[in-house]
Amino acid sequence: MSGCISPSDLAQARRLVALTDAGLPLVEDPWAWLAERLELDVAATLALLQRLQADGAIRRIAAVPNHYRLGYRHNGMTVWDVDDEALERLGPLVGTQPFVSHCYRRPRQPGWRYNLFAMVHGRNAGDIERDRQAIRTLLGEVCRADEMLVSSRILKKTGLRLTGASSPARQR
Repeated sequence: MSGCISPSDLAQARRLVALTDAGLPLVEDPWAWLAERLELDVAATLALLQRLQADGAIRRIAAVPNHYRLGYRHNGMTVWDVDDEALERLGPLVGTQPFVSHCYRRPRQPGWRYNLFAMVHGRNAGDIERDRQAIRTLLGEVCRADEMLVSSRILKKTGLRLTGASSPARQR
């Protein structure tokens, strides 16, 4: 974690990571749950999270559903070669489509022409192909090429883990 974080914030941040490494619990008020274990009030806990986010130590707090358990067994990372000038306007539109779970811009690489990535999930192969076609229509003529990289297995998703002697014991 960055040197911009105060020593007291760093200690609390390490405890926060240990408490949330498997996610927040499904309780009525997860912020109160976290604050109680950090021995802070809710406002101080949220302020700590905001400082860590502003510092770049954490990017976001979000739900990470297991789409397979929700019945979405077909997944495809759609990749798009979009005119760079249109990407700032069209990328957010793609990202707000109800069938896109995440969407981001990446720099082109030698041998890899694609600069826009959008993950789609569906109940069958036809669903994700239909969604890919919808994105293609949305992008229109500024899209020169696309592919879909289809998931072949489930990868375990985990949050940040601290290891070693400095990692506090998990408190649940």
